[in-house]
Amino acid sequence: MTGLELALAALVVFLASCLQGTIGFGLGMLAAPVISLLDPSLLPGSIVLLAAGLTVFGVLRDRTAVDFRGTGWALLGMVPGTVAGALLVSALPPQALALAVAGTVLLAVLLSVCGWQPRPRPAAVAAAGAASGLMGTATAIGGPPMALVWQGFSPARVRGTMSAFFLVGALVSLTALTAVGSIDREVLLFAATLLPAVLLGFVTSSVVNGRLNKALVRRVGLAASTAGAVLVLVQAL
Repeated sequence: MTGLELALAALVVFLASCLQGTIGFGLGMLAAPVISLLDPSLLPGSIVLLAAGLTVFGVLRDRTAVDFRGTGWALLGMVPGTVAGALLVSALPPQALALAVAGTVLLAVLLSVCGWQPRPRPAAVAAAGAASGLMGTATAIGGPPMALVWQGFSPARVRGTMSAFFLVGALVSLTALTAVGSIDREVLLFAATLLPAVLLGFVTSSVVNGRLNKALVRRVGLAASTAGAVLVLVQAL
């Protein structure tokens, strides 16, 4: 990866980290398509590593708003989904994973635009947890299912609950990806290089929270995710 490409990746990760720190998700949706364009072999490991660090800060900041009961149901569904996602990573070539990333993002955007809002009952939360575990491990984009099922919560509760869920999910995904040999030295080095961008993005989100129109931030994130997914589709096809 050239210096210019690395700078582009850092900029996107900064924006994605700020977005996730503001609305509870977005790191994978925004950054995964761009990284997939630059080097598909870095996915999903690099994003999962960065998400693990970002969610630690999110839990610490919004810990008083976390819905631990809902997190528990989501984690119950996440385990089988994560195993299925790890098997996909070991079986599919990088190009197929790139297509999976693009398709996942576009589907998530479509559902969000359509305004589908399931009630956060235990069965629905567990099902969303399973879908998130599969998508997060296979494509590094696990946010959309949980965002859909928890979208009726207050902003702080969404951020805190999703951070708690994604922290455990990231650790489980890292264990599964390591077991199938998808976390190598190159992935670790790339994630370490982008860690400062994650930290800066999170700090920025803490400054802008409560000052920006959340609906506008959400629309910007969905638009950027759509553009990135389209670029991935063009390259892969």
